[in-house]
Amino acid sequence: MGTVLRGLAVSLLLAVFLLGTLYASGVSSDGDEKQVYIVYMGHQHEPSALDRIVYSINGFAARLTEQERQKLSTMEGVVSVFPSRTYQLQTTRSWDFLGLPRNARRSLPTEGEVIVGMLDTGVWPDSPSFSDDGLGPPPGRWKGACHNFTCNNKIIGARAYQQGRAGLSPVDTAGHGSHTASTVAGRVVEGVGLAGVAAGSARGGVPGARLAIYKICWDDFCASEDMLAAFDDAIADGVDLISFSIGGKLPVPYFEDAAAIGSFHAMRRGVLTSASAGNSALTGGRVCKVAPWMLSVAASSTDRRLVAKLVLGNGKTIVGASVNIFPKLEKAPLALPVNGGKILLCPGGSNGTGPLQARAAGTVIVNDEPDIAFVFPLPALTIAQDQFTEILAYVNRTRNPVGSIHSTKATFDSEAPTVASFSSTGPNLISPGILKAMNVCPLKPLQPDLAAPGIDILAAWTPLTPVSGNHKDNRFAAYNIISGTSIACPHATGAAAYVKSFHPDWSPAMIMSALITTATPMDPARNPGGGELVYGAGQLNPARARDPGLVYDAREDDYVRMLCAEGYNSTQLRAVTGANAAACPAGDERGAAADLNYPTMAHHAAPGKNFTVRFPRAVTNVGAPGRSVYTARIVGSGPLIRVAVAPRRLAFSRLLQKLSFTVTVSGALPVGNEFVSAAVVWSDGVRQVRSPIIVHTVDVPKSNTLPD
Repeated sequence: MGTVLRGLAVSLLLAVFLLGTLYASGVSSDGDEKQVYIVYMGHQHEPSALDRIVYSINGFAARLTEQERQKLSTMEGVVSVFPSRTYQLQTTRSWDFLGLPRNARRSLPTEGEVIVGMLDTGVWPDSPSFSDDGLGPPPGRWKGACHNFTCNNKIIGARAYQQGRAGLSPVDTAGHGSHTASTVAGRVVEGVGLAGVAAGSARGGVPGARLAIYKICWDDFCASEDMLAAFDDAIADGVDLISFSIGGKLPVPYFEDAAAIGSFHAMRRGVLTSASAGNSALTGGRVCKVAPWMLSVAASSTDRRLVAKLVLGNGKTIVGASVNIFPKLEKAPLALPVNGGKILLCPGGSNGTGPLQARAAGTVIVNDEPDIAFVFPLPALTIAQDQFTEILAYVNRTRNPVGSIHSTKATFDSEAPTVASFSSTGPNLISPGILKAMNVCPLKPLQPDLAAPGIDILAAWTPLTPVSGNHKDNRFAAYNIISGTSIACPHATGAAAYVKSFHPDWSPAMIMSALITTATPMDPARNPGGGELVYGAGQLNPARARDPGLVYDAREDDYVRMLCAEGYNSTQLRAVTGANAAACPAGDERGAAADLNYPTMAHHAAPGKNFTVRFPRAVTNVGAPGRSVYTARIVGSGPLIRVAVAPRRLAFSRLLQKLSFTVTVSGALPVGNEFVSAAVVWSDGVRQVRSPIIVHTVDVPKSNTLPD
């Protein structure tokens, strides 16, 4: 059939099917080209040689022709056969901005019991952010290991994966993994910055939590089989949360998505996965994490903005963005093109490599992400097209045009938070409404779930790569400033770990609910393009999430029922869950995907058509231990839709009591590509439990859809 490359993990149960001759090359005997596929066979568990229960993601990777793939996909026990995809990394003031200051209330004993698994580029262990001073030994339940790495009481596990190769080091050579890990759980480090820019104290959201490192990305590329292997090990090792700052350009069908598969198996063991929504910009339908058991995070700004200035010879100042830590470049000639020693004007995007190779003294680059300050290997700043036109006008009418590039300064941004220009948005590309086809992604009521800081974030770095990432750059630093939804993701992971430290027994869905329903609503006027489809429930608010009052809980059976409603059959779901009881009801008893007990509600309506949709929900009292009464109010429905809640009063008599209600939304949106937002807010007079609702007629352009 093909060459079996490797099992997905040491603990993974290897299944090898020999349907023909094994070929070591990438081409079969009849000339058909082979490629690496993941053969996913659902769930299986059995005692390992180490006498621990391994809850495995059952499958293997193999090199197959298209004909072999098709034949294997029809075999009994095979859930899906999909290509091994290459994913990309989705790349401190932020915690203060989120309302979680250094002196925030903490549960220190239980914070030290929280273990966060980081699936990324590894970690630089010698960073002060990962000191174990004052930390006791790892939790007794920890079963992880440190391979080719010296752990301590902060970093308690470390593994590396690359297509089955042995002897790899989990040490971070890229910087990204160190940055995300320190954002989640870095210790407090005083007096850090990047050459004086963004100076202050660096710390993570849960400085007392433990870290387990799973290096799956090499040179910015991450393979599906390595992701699944790391998920499998992390679950068996005993992590409490997984941070996954990795994604593709577009979502893929659920049973072909390593992140959705891995996070489903994690959810079954009580482990929440926090993931970056994607960096495909504000183009509808690009959120690449749509599984409802996974927290999907958009990137937003903080109130600190990093700006750089170009002062023209005529005294005009052009304000742009960059992390320019070079000395001021004084009155250098402006040129296009350049022969060295001048400031190169770049009308198209550049990472600075071209100007550096051209021996430019500096560069000014047109960029469609004006809110992001990049680190370049030479004095530089990015500007908008209209600013570039203004510079060209000066150059064309001046005999000897010159300019001075100033070093970066931090300024106050009164508009924050706003969603980053690169942050991927909803609606669900594969299923913008209720799903009716099989082998598609589960419906996620809103994508992304919420927003967190992901612009110009300072955190730990590795000395093994330059601050700009350009290997001709000779500047290295212990802390660096980068941006991305991959930087927003660890903020959400840290907040989830913070909530977990107060509520160790909460399910992943309960923690997600706490984060989503307590998020601070964002201003749609400052975030055009789709309201909640852009920023989800709003800006992360960790302090409020600690005490949400009510939570929407969902367990494995709830997700299975949702998948049944979307058309998955009992055979598929039994393979995924490993449970014979995973049988789908027949006919109308399947229900609807909207029945999933999720803290947000969404409906994709047909333009000009009347609709009525009902969302049955249940909330669990996690607030007052005695009697408490919550009353519902509707916020912001507008003239196009009507929202009703029945009942509008919930009276709880004890802690963990669960009560049900139904939200009915009706109306009509007259045109396409329109959205209307509302929210149901439950309050006991102290706590506000907010569940966003969005109705939209947003159509994703055909060029954005996945191939057949």
